Amino acid sequence: MSTYTSIARNFSEESENRMHSDVEAQHHGFDGALVPGVAIFGHMSYPLVKQLGESWLNDYWTSIRLAKPAYHDDRLIIEHEQDRDHHRVRCIARDDVLIAEMVSSPSDDDVDPIATATPGQKSGDRNEIKWDDIHIGEAFPAWTWTPDQAENDAYAMQVDDTLPLYADGILHPHAILSTANRSFSRRYMLPAWLHVGSEVSFRRTLHVGDTVEIRTVPVEKWKKKGHEFVDLYLSYLVDGEVAVEIKHTSIYKIAVR
Repeated sequence: MSTYTSIARNFSEESENRMHSDVEAQHHGFDGALVPGVAIFGHMSYPLVKQLGESWLNDYWTSIRLAKPAYHDDRLIIEHEQDRDHHRVRCIARDDVLIAEMVSSPSDDDVDPIATATPGQKSGDRNEIKWDDIHIGEAFPAWTWTPDQAENDAYAMQVDDTLPLYADGILHPHAILSTANRSFSRRYMLPAWLHVGSEVSFRRTLHVGDTVEIRTVPVEKWKKKGHEFVDLYLSYLVDGEVAVEIKHTSIYKIAVR
């Protein structure tokens, strides 16, 4: 087992999602503002990319479960274990609290048909998310993302990642998963929500300067213990080819305590 340490930082204090502010997070029973889950994913990607290089970003499936919050200035202990070509990464903070766990292995499945589904038409105003306004199987309007090197550098800096391939133009996984959040917030106003997990299939390396078409469709919604959840299925296409598929799970309405 290898161990890597990093520091969690909250760069989202001004986000529309007020869970990244002390007042709203404490209102929901947390100690303070939450560090975004996509940033924790970025921290946890480090040992995998360090060992596997670019291949992890073009031929691997990974699943992350965000179990507990991370707070600004938490010292993260990231443990990486390998069993042949299967990898497990654990993120620990605050007196051995398991923050997140991730598993990863080579991709061996085909592209899901949802990934090439026709995008939705442009809708009207962006309204605050409600149960009845989430239409399962109804795609959001597609949009394009063309990341530049300054954006990529900023995402790498936020998770203290200095691996050289990102300076050479390969997109950081923190940037890739953060874009799933952006797609969600482009469709709805999201005043207080939690990202709780993702499954990501990397099929083609994304680079600075790529024109990436983002397609998003809600595939499931449910209620549990007063929370309201949604699964979004996202596909990132470059030149008509699926480069990344993501199932992104969120609590978009947090139970009142």
